[in-house]
Amino acid sequence: MSQTTQELEDEGQEQTFLSHLVELRDRLVRSVIAVIVVFLVLFPFSEKIYSSLATPLLNNLGDHGNMIAIGVAAPFLIPLKLVLVLSIFIAIPYLLYQLWLFIAPALYTNEKKLARPLVISSTILFYSGAAFAHFVVLPLAFAFFTSISIEGVQATTDISYYLDFVLTVYFAFGIAFEVPIATFLIIAVGLTTPEKLAEKRPYIIVAAFVIGMFLTPPDIISQTMLALPMWGLFELGLLFSRIFLKNKEKEEKERTATATAAGSNAAATPPASPDYEIMDIDEEEEFEPLTDEEMDAELDAIEAEEEEDNNNDNKG
Repeated sequence: MSQTTQELEDEGQEQTFLSHLVELRDRLVRSVIAVIVVFLVLFPFSEKIYSSLATPLLNNLGDHGNMIAIGVAAPFLIPLKLVLVLSIFIAIPYLLYQLWLFIAPALYTNEKKLARPLVISSTILFYSGAAFAHFVVLPLAFAFFTSISIEGVQATTDISYYLDFVLTVYFAFGIAFEVPIATFLIIAVGLTTPEKLAEKRPYIIVAAFVIGMFLTPPDIISQTMLALPMWGLFELGLLFSRIFLKNKEKEEKERTATATAAGSNAAATPPASPDYEIMDIDEEEEFEPLTDEEMDAELDAIEAEEEEDNNNDNKG
């Protein structure tokens, strides 16, 4: 019994869904392998990596300042956790590349042209935010914290608390530096315009300081150091959005002009004459009926062909 059209369509959709799952599995496996490879390379240097991470704090503690480990296994587990997070952090370009290979076949050509630079720029901005936090924000924040001393209290930071603190700051600044991408996307998809966003600039500045208050440690220095770059990056996103819209409008005008010119040329060109010949309706062929002998010959030929077809079917 043959399958119905609906069953064939369902089977085709199921095969497509399974192929997507297989493709997603392959991309995830490759991503995990990449993280594991980076982890194995960095693991022998885990202690040195943690010492480098603790440099902004140790520089402000002085010669007699040090860090402590409260947990029994903390001296082993905390550097291990740092190396794992750092492996993911380093492998982000490859992870985004695998994500791009998975979603690229479903995108149109104009979407591919827009998505590739967005992925690259978002990666660079994320790394820039983390680097800004490490080299600028954390030294200033730790200098502020260590300057506030309480009599009889010695500043000895636990390594696990310190790691959680700096990772929070890194990711907060990395995500905050994605403001130009977010600004560009909401304008590119037509949710708003650069002019409307520019009118809301005072509210956006206040929102940047509020976000800085929640994402950074409870001090005015870290909050300000996050809010000001967010404001500047917002202005950068507005600038790129205006350039993008201007180029898009220019391309649409050129496309419209090209289509108009093509339509004018088509209208000016006369239609080509048909290649076929027009037959005169009055010309009719004279009909001549078959004779009896010709009719019998035709019938015999038809019966012979039918017998031959039946014999072939029986042999088959």
